[in-house]
Amino acid sequence: MKKLKVLSVHGLGDQRQSTWKEDWPAAIQAVFPAVAGLELEFEFVEYDDIFEGVTLSAWEVAGAVAKLAASGVTSIFKREKGVLGDAPHTVRWTAGYVVAWVNDERFKKKSRARVFERIKAFKPDLILAHSLGSLVTYNAFTHKDAAAPDVAPLLARATYVTFGSQINNPFVVGNLTNGRVQALPVAFWHHLYNRDDDVFTAPIKNWAAPNFRQTDTPFDLPGVGDHAAEGYFQHTNTIENVWRPISALAVGAREFVGLSEQVSGPPPGTAKSGGKAKAAAAGGRAPRRKALLVGINDYPNAGDRLEGCVNDVFTMSSVLQECGFPAESIRVCLDARATAEGILQRLEWLMDGAREEDELVFYYSGHGAQVPEYGENFEPDRNVEVLVPWDFDWTPERAISDDQIHGLYAQLPYETRLAMIFDCCHAGGIHRNGGARARGLTPPDDIRHRELRWDLKTRMWVPRDFRRQGKGFTDDGVLETRYFGKDGSTERLGRAAMRRTLSTKAYEERKAGDQPDIPVGPYLPLIIEACGEGELSYEYRYGAVSHGAFTYSLAAILREKKKITFQTLVEETTARLSDLGYAQKPQILGPSALVGALTPWR
Repeated sequence: MKKLKVLSVHGLGDQRQSTWKEDWPAAIQAVFPAVAGLELEFEFVEYDDIFEGVTLSAWEVAGAVAKLAASGVTSIFKREKGVLGDAPHTVRWTAGYVVAWVNDERFKKKSRARVFERIKAFKPDLILAHSLGSLVTYNAFTHKDAAAPDVAPLLARATYVTFGSQINNPFVVGNLTNGRVQALPVAFWHHLYNRDDDVFTAPIKNWAAPNFRQTDTPFDLPGVGDHAAEGYFQHTNTIENVWRPISALAVGAREFVGLSEQVSGPPPGTAKSGGKAKAAAAGGRAPRRKALLVGINDYPNAGDRLEGCVNDVFTMSSVLQECGFPAESIRVCLDARATAEGILQRLEWLMDGAREEDELVFYYSGHGAQVPEYGENFEPDRNVEVLVPWDFDWTPERAISDDQIHGLYAQLPYETRLAMIFDCCHAGGIHRNGGARARGLTPPDDIRHRELRWDLKTRMWVPRDFRRQGKGFTDDGVLETRYFGKDGSTERLGRAAMRRTLSTKAYEERKAGDQPDIPVGPYLPLIIEACGEGELSYEYRYGAVSHGAFTYSLAAILREKKKITFQTLVEETTARLSDLGYAQKPQILGPSALVGALTPWR
């Protein structure tokens, strides 16, 4: 009789008095396909004793809820007015202990030792990790101790399954592995994601790691029932994508070494080099070009309407096709179809399955805005740049912010070429009849009040001092401004600012110490903006036809110059706007390799 050895690591909640050691095996065995000659053997990792003596105040727990909920994924805890609401007691307690564990190296050291001790003793084929247990194991597997000679071979043969996991929650991944999920030295990693799980979980999207697969397992039960391990174990997609393939291949395999490789096929790119490796990494296909172009003229409020945005979209589509983008790979989203949901769905299409060398463009022409948002102290603590969809109403749910899209691009291969081009501004626009029309909205007074305070000395309304983002991120003041705004407290589009929690010093210390393979950070797109922070982006009338002044100038230069870098393109666009009488100064930010590349990556 062959044994499939299953090591189980529980989530939060004191499990010493629970029946989880009986419940987990029963739930799995009830759905695991029966295979003659195969028996499941279970062992367990417990760590409740590590947290004994830890007490958290109500204020600490509340702050923890805010830290984890700020991702935009768990917006269930945000009311339309922007204030974090009351989470269930169990969820709040969970948040408190997750944050306490993330912030305390002593906890992490003890939990790592516990995990490695059980792995060495049991030599598992499968490692199942739930909730905080997934963080405990992920932290262990990304630590240098995972490369120890008595650990590394055991991990290399093991299949790892995470569920109800907060690994890719921005606060968690920002602190553990510098804002980007790190490849693990396991045979294969299955990540089960339930969009209805309210306990701060997050998907891991568009990651091309050869030994990783996310399986969606949606189920919605009352309370925290949609966080229960049994719900993940018994979901149809888990049975089909995890249990059934493993059971089918288990018997007949000489050993369980490489079992997950057999389930999912050989990791792309292994034992290959050069162009073959690149083709394998791209899933056996040639690099592809895709573009999403969004333009909104016809906003519901007549005073907000623009004239040139739809023309801009057609201009950009024609330019991209002249540059080699296939017409069938360009999608447009205009006016009433460009709702928040509509734009986000199309962004999913744009980045889905992206591989290295792919060339992707997200272009937006319309209004932008800046919204003061509530933070962990239940008071406004930062500004958030947003794109203004057709159904915008100043709530997070009906805006396009980096909170909502960083999860789509943060895990892209570093070699992917993603450009985000924004013809809008975030400073607020004042529309004057007969004058140039600006592409930005000024917030209503109740929203604007969030960023103001009454100064007793001057008896005037003055700006609040918001909490600085990215403390220690860089010593370069200009670069810091380009990431976090002039006030240092703005979440800017495309920067994944909420994931950039490690200082440069902390990153370098970890790289040289316990985490030699820690990522350099989340993926950074090439970002081209129509104007600088605090400036306005204007419309331009070419005869009787309206365009964005920035887009019109950019497109004209792209057509005129056959060999030009993105950096030079922006510089020449700035000069042309100045010649036309516009004060706006386009901006560019991105990896140096992309900024200095020829347009459009010719």
